[in-house]
Amino acid sequence: MSADTKMVLAIDIGTTSTKTLAVDLAGKIHGSHSIEYPLHTPSPGYAEQDPDVIYEAVLDGVAHVMKKGGLLADDIWCVTFSSANHSLILLDESGIPLTPSITWADQRSAAQAERLLKDGTGLSVYSRTGTPIHPMSPLVKLIWMREERPDLFHSAQQFVGIKEYILNKLFGIMVIDHSIASATGLFHLETLTWDSEALQLAGIREDQLPRLVPTTERIHGLKREAAERMGLGTDTPFIVGAQDGVLANLGIGAVEEGVLAVTIGTSGAVRTTVNRPTFNPEGRLFCYALTKDHWVVGGPSNNGAIVARWISDRLYPGKPMEEVLPLAAAVPPGSNGLLFLPLLSGERAPFWDAQAKGVMFGLTLAHIETDMLRAAMEGVLFQITAIVSLMKQAGEQPREVRASGGFARSALWCQMMADMLGVPVRVPDSVESSGLGAAQLGLYAMEGCHGSLLRWKETEGSLYEPDATNHRLYQGILPLYLNLYDRLKEPMREITKLQCTPA
Repeated sequence: MSADTKMVLAIDIGTTSTKTLAVDLAGKIHGSHSIEYPLHTPSPGYAEQDPDVIYEAVLDGVAHVMKKGGLLADDIWCVTFSSANHSLILLDESGIPLTPSITWADQRSAAQAERLLKDGTGLSVYSRTGTPIHPMSPLVKLIWMREERPDLFHSAQQFVGIKEYILNKLFGIMVIDHSIASATGLFHLETLTWDSEALQLAGIREDQLPRLVPTTERIHGLKREAAERMGLGTDTPFIVGAQDGVLANLGIGAVEEGVLAVTIGTSGAVRTTVNRPTFNPEGRLFCYALTKDHWVVGGPSNNGAIVARWISDRLYPGKPMEEVLPLAAAVPPGSNGLLFLPLLSGERAPFWDAQAKGVMFGLTLAHIETDMLRAAMEGVLFQITAIVSLMKQAGEQPREVRASGGFARSALWCQMMADMLGVPVRVPDSVESSGLGAAQLGLYAMEGCHGSLLRWKETEGSLYEPDATNHRLYQGILPLYLNLYDRLKEPMREITKLQCTPA
């Protein structure tokens, strides 16, 4: 197989599944395979996974794509990674896990996060690391672990995330890319080093963390057993890769000024690419690394399509969500005076409030199921719009949105987003945004980081133009929506205390 016909394998390690793609050098996907695994929530606040189950999913996913595609080891130009953020695994001196992989969704460190925010320490750390203070952050998880599980904390020799754990299993090396590191709350964005003050706050040493490398770092020496399992050669080049969020921007071509990427899957996120680290004065937007010349600024929401699934299951039990969402088209914008705060899983941006709760506001005897359905869909988008408003305050002026994730399959939801944001929304044909971003980063790295990072221009896809009348209506509702949260923030905390009080 010639260089032009070789394949890139992109391994996308997500929260609920790992997907492997075989992509040719022109950006065409020739094969894919997804392997799901559980998220364990044994008690309130817990959100954990078995790291070895995810490792097996990586091996089996590659093996399946290789075998099904009839690919040989020599057909592979390189292997590259995308990975979810904010996971934390404690390892002993032999690299054996002392804990499960504690995911971004774990809420047990909520009290520590709130303390850091109240005493001002959190904003100081954010101003150097670009990671908002929240239970998602490995920094905050480490503080919780030190205070609540000192036995485990002091037994640990290393602190890693899921991608670092898998790379160590594959190569016997402990490295972390700048992109994943920039989401830990422990990484100084300006110096590209571990932040000494954050390490002191966490109570760990630099030698207990993986070695920092660029996202384009090339590594060799795949262990023979892993190579045989996957159908690769021990000399197959691997590119360390980056986190799924920044790679999603690359995958859908949102690396130009004024182009926002909005992803709404289970959770949601808004991101734009900039050429230097950028911070929000209040610590409410993240700033993560992609390459030395590309940084991604934005905000994540806990409550995306999971909200639509929740209300669909309760209002229309037994009916597929894909059949339920179009029913909201019968309701006018504004949901007949109904507002829904979709904060069912607490919230990250724009509120960064782990104790936030869902609220249906304005209910009357006249409201019916479809009103509530549309209010829930609008609520998810009000959260997205509020994040975009923060980005506008930071000087980012969107002219177009590139949409991806499960919500992008709903024409109604995409039109609602265009109306609410007041800019066109484009849905590219491919939904594999993070995987394609990883493949492009891999090729960029293999070519010595020369030329354009954006190798493939996305196809036109579907375009949704905003309705000016609807946009004005939503602009009038947004301040009421945000004020509703502000008024209910303290009662949300009070009801949390009631829920925690033993009977």
